[in-house]
Amino acid sequence: MEQLVIEKSKNLRGEIDSQGSKNSALPILAATVIVRGKSVIHKCPHLTDVEAAIKILRYLGCKVEWQDDALVVDSETVNRCDIPEDLMHEMRSSIVFLGPLLGRCGKAELSAPGGCEIGLRPIDLHIKSVKRFGVEINEGFGKISCRANGKLKSCETVLSFPSVGATENAMLSACLAEGTSVIFNSAREPEIEDLADFLNKCGAKISGAGTGKIVVEGVKRLSGCEHTVIPDRIMISTYLACCAVTGGEIKINNVCCDHISPTFNVFVQSGCELICRQNSVTVKSNGELKPIGTVRTMPYPGFPTDFQAPSMTMACVANGTSVIVENIFESRFKHACELIRMGANIKVEGRVSVIEGVKELTGANVTSTDLRGGSALVVAGLCAQGQTVVRNLSHIDRGCEKFSETLNSLGARIRREQTPDEKGQKT
Repeated sequence: MEQLVIEKSKNLRGEIDSQGSKNSALPILAATVIVRGKSVIHKCPHLTDVEAAIKILRYLGCKVEWQDDALVVDSETVNRCDIPEDLMHEMRSSIVFLGPLLGRCGKAELSAPGGCEIGLRPIDLHIKSVKRFGVEINEGFGKISCRANGKLKSCETVLSFPSVGATENAMLSACLAEGTSVIFNSAREPEIEDLADFLNKCGAKISGAGTGKIVVEGVKRLSGCEHTVIPDRIMISTYLACCAVTGGEIKINNVCCDHISPTFNVFVQSGCELICRQNSVTVKSNGELKPIGTVRTMPYPGFPTDFQAPSMTMACVANGTSVIVENIFESRFKHACELIRMGANIKVEGRVSVIEGVKELTGANVTSTDLRGGSALVVAGLCAQGQTVVRNLSHIDRGCEKFSETLNSLGARIRREQTPDEKGQKT
């Protein structure tokens, strides 16, 4: 086990490049299952979630290899339609393999996914979305068995909630289905558009991605292509938060400002200056933050739930009171308890948290409870007096590529080391 030891840092300065989007790379990797031949995925981030996806691809019969920051997937040799429970449990988004397996094999057998414990992520929307394509589904003993009677049939489906994963599974199921399918109330996230761009390069006929209505005209075959994953909008905003709480000025390159615009108001409210150009964003902060007001997480283009935790850290050191309402997941305030250990003044009632800013946080031994909560603790450690130790890095490693190294390049003081055991020895 490893931990991050963080010393208080002031005035982060410098220039960095954004990493590729985790939430885009994972469904694209899953999509290679329905593609014949080689796909080259550029800017694929080196993350444990990506490694989990690679394990699944190799289990299914794909040949996968890294070439610098590109992942090359040859899916011509897919020879399985099941995913073992242990592989499903390694990441939350593993359910996105359901649609590709049905499209490629006409059947799929898997179990409920694992990952961060941030509340229920019911897979009923996924099941309902693929069932509309003429799929018979049997659930029992922790397994989900799906089978199509022949080729998948086109359909119209209305999602009761604009779920990203359910939209992806419906889109992936529709690519090789007979006829034209329509997905109403589809998710509008940039990652949905990126998946559609990849599939269209492979020969799919998808229109409307990024809107509430996606139309997919089924084709007979998809072939491999080269594709570059979009920048990770959540990690970009997280680095901006790091600079906001410490003061300083940083520039992030390889940015699509439209994608991160839902988080801009938090920085503007707190008194930071943001400068957006064609492919970059710069933040300037004096480290003395104002309250972020009332923030409500919503599906895109609303405020992203994945940035809720880092924005809470900003509120913790602001001069005044802020309110955060979590509308997506019911258990996504677990990081609040760890921030309180660092001296934060936070009151949580159900899906609402009220944060009264304090003059300064103090270093403590804290534990990452999920990916974004762990990121928030790193942000807190950068502005906390003394030393902060963040443990359980497995969550952070799921989505943050070279997090400590990147922050150190900006002037932070973070070291990654083995966690001492109870006897004080390194484990």
